[in-house]
Amino acid sequence: MENDTLFLLAGYSVAIFAVSLLGGKLSAIVTMTHTRTQLVMSLVAGFLLGVAMFHLLLHSLEDIPGPYAGELAVGCAVLGVIMIIVLLRIFRFHQHDFSHEAMAMQDHHDHHDPHGHEHHGRIDVNPRGVFGVATGLGLHTITEGIALGASVRIGLMHDGEAILAGLGVFLAIMLHKPLDAYSIIGLMRVSGYGSRATTLTNVGFALLCPIVTMLTFLGVGLLSQLNELHIVGYIMAFAAGVFLCISLSDLLPEIQFHSHDRGILALAFLIGIGLAYALFFFESDTMHGLESLDSH
Repeated sequence: MENDTLFLLAGYSVAIFAVSLLGGKLSAIVTMTHTRTQLVMSLVAGFLLGVAMFHLLLHSLEDIPGPYAGELAVGCAVLGVIMIIVLLRIFRFHQHDFSHEAMAMQDHHDHHDPHGHEHHGRIDVNPRGVFGVATGLGLHTITEGIALGASVRIGLMHDGEAILAGLGVFLAIMLHKPLDAYSIIGLMRVSGYGSRATTLTNVGFALLCPIVTMLTFLGVGLLSQLNELHIVGYIMAFAAGVFLCISLSDLLPEIQFHSHDRGILALAFLIGIGLAYALFFFESDTMHGLESLDSH
């Protein structure tokens, strides 16, 4: 059973590496328009939010022990939100849109804020800005890898019944990772980095999530089964907070400052949530079916 799970995890890792590498390469080939970028971000943000609530948080409640499981799960989720907020404050890394329209709108809002607020969200196009983005997204990627490794581990702890538990997290990373790679490599190109530096960064960033995923899966497996269940539960709840905060950090700036294409962006967001719930429903139905067969 563990060999089958390792094979599955290896497949997940190869797929994540490939889409991340492709996302970085696309920054040199394709220039996304502002509307298209926001459309993709809205869809992915909805899916991330759904995975955070339906997959990660609910699984954490099943595995965290004791009468205070709910409080502990919510507390871990809040810690995940706090971590991303702190990282965003320090590194200002969550910027996916480098279209001319987005840059023009940032300039407009910097100089014409009706509330007189000073905007500090804009990323500086210089080596320091690139380092901040790379560091912030790297730490975020480490959290994703930990979440994926832990979620796939659930399959072994439940005799393979919950092997689908990692699918939602995997798909969320698959959808989001090309945007992250596009951000880092796109910013490096705008900042004047050469092809060698961008290629090495792209490969290194693409490898980061798979490496952390495998290390987490193997590391958690060294614990006893009881401790393993508890730790995975805490990790799931923490990752739920991370995914939720990342989702909202994609959505809220667009909602606050831009009034265009509201209908289609809202629809993309709802479709993303719907896809996450459909996956959750399929996973739950499959697990319940397996449990019924075992009981007979």
